[in-house]
Amino acid sequence: MSTKQNKTALVCGAGGFIGSHLVKKLVKEGFWVRGVDIKRPEYSKSAANEFILGDLREQSVVRKVLDQPFDEVYQLAADMGGAGYIFSGDNDANVMHNSATINLNIIHQGQKMGIKKIFFSSSACIYPAHNQLSTKKPNCKEESAYPAAPDSEYGWEKLFSERLYLSFFRNFGVQVRIARFHNIFGPEETWRGGKEKAPAAICRKVAETPNGGTMEMWGDGKQTRSFLYIDECLKGVRKLMNSKFTGPVNIGSEEMISINDLADMVMKIAGKKIKIKHIAGPLGVRGRNSDNRLIREKLNWEPNQSLIKGMEKTYHWISKQVQMTASKVTP
Repeated sequence: MSTKQNKTALVCGAGGFIGSHLVKKLVKEGFWVRGVDIKRPEYSKSAANEFILGDLREQSVVRKVLDQPFDEVYQLAADMGGAGYIFSGDNDANVMHNSATINLNIIHQGQKMGIKKIFFSSSACIYPAHNQLSTKKPNCKEESAYPAAPDSEYGWEKLFSERLYLSFFRNFGVQVRIARFHNIFGPEETWRGGKEKAPAAICRKVAETPNGGTMEMWGDGKQTRSFLYIDECLKGVRKLMNSKFTGPVNIGSEEMISINDLADMVMKIAGKKIKIKHIAGPLGVRGRNSDNRLIREKLNWEPNQSLIKGMEKTYHWISKQVQMTASKVTP
């Protein structure tokens, strides 16, 4: 258990990509950290002082892990994935039920235990699809979230949960902080299996495809996104938690890029020239980019690391994973 001089933190979703990195950061800052997830981190040992394996859909598990008034709670646990998982339509019921149940359980028990402050990781997927038809000037300003029209059930659940946390703030005084993440990426993220996001999927395909070969890409590749490196994301989360601003606020990059250009970037990093075969597949909105005016105003901060710097680190990590996986199956 934590000592009196340590601040205490609970990280829900500590076995996931962002959660496992957040645990490391909090421990380095001097927090006593309890991590909880249905699984342990896949690529490194958790840095948490205590790690509990448990399903946060179960109220008994939530009571077990939220058994004290933590100084800070970080709620990142969710049923999520990349476009292949979120936009196929096949997982809508699970995405809605699982994530909503977790959030209902966490905020109810947290308020009951008198937690000091709670962070909720929302998503850019809450923004109306009709504001993201342009590949050059999508509108993702925080106030544009209403009238609501998210592009997926994942977005609808995130928007519902934002309102859930804000209602506990209004009615019970629970100190809430809400950030809308825009495509967070980096080493140790999911890179295969159907839940990977665009940066990891492209890195994997480039790593697996020989120079001069062909790789597949969903859509025409002209759809645009911005991607934020994990270290920058965590800086933003900590800035928000240490501020008096509730949010919601975007945490993302304003460096927008087409998926075709992202693929070209990765090829240059790899030193390869690969042909792209465009095929049908789930895509999401046509264009999306973080609008950082509010975070600059409220926190006097915004992410500034270039996309290529983060992609270089991510590609080399994923390339190594591909090589290690290939060596295991080679007779």
